[in-house]
Amino acid sequence: MMKAVLFFSRWWSVIALISALCLLGAAHAFQTFGNLNPCHLCLKQRDIYWIAVGVSLAATVWAVFTGAKGPPRVFSFVLFAIFATGCAIAIFHMGGEEKWWALPATCTGVSDEVSIDSIAAMLSGGKFKAPQCDIVAWRFLGLSMAGWNAIISGALAILSLIASLRLQLYYRLSQRQASEA
Repeated sequence: MMKAVLFFSRWWSVIALISALCLLGAAHAFQTFGNLNPCHLCLKQRDIYWIAVGVSLAATVWAVFTGAKGPPRVFSFVLFAIFATGCAIAIFHMGGEEKWWALPATCTGVSDEVSIDSIAAMLSGGKFKAPQCDIVAWRFLGLSMAGWNAIISGALAILSLIASLRLQLYYRLSQRQASEA
């Protein structure tokens, strides 16, 4: 068990980096291949993952070039704060989609179909409105993308917090094993 905790905390920055990149790839795939254009809050949620990519990449590079047994715990705690913020934004977005509360004015767009005319108007300086944040474009098992993002971001936040507390966990596990022996 201790070896698993140490392995996890040592490589958490790499796991977080791969997770964030996979989630960004999935979001762009839904946009490109599924024709699901992102709303304002969807783009904000993507920004969180880009920040997580930067932090986890910096932590990974630091650990590799210093020869450390893992990045400093502060990187994992910063990732916790980033993913927790992403979870909060996703919950806010999901609540607006479910009409639990009103979303800000920046989220009110017109859900028109994208056409050559609308793209030409946008390129020539015309007004282009993003999809509305309070309209669910896709659901799976009753949850919208924002709902799934809240679950995933929340899980990544919890795992980041666990990785940031690795020394305390290691100490407690070693004490428990010593008392059981």
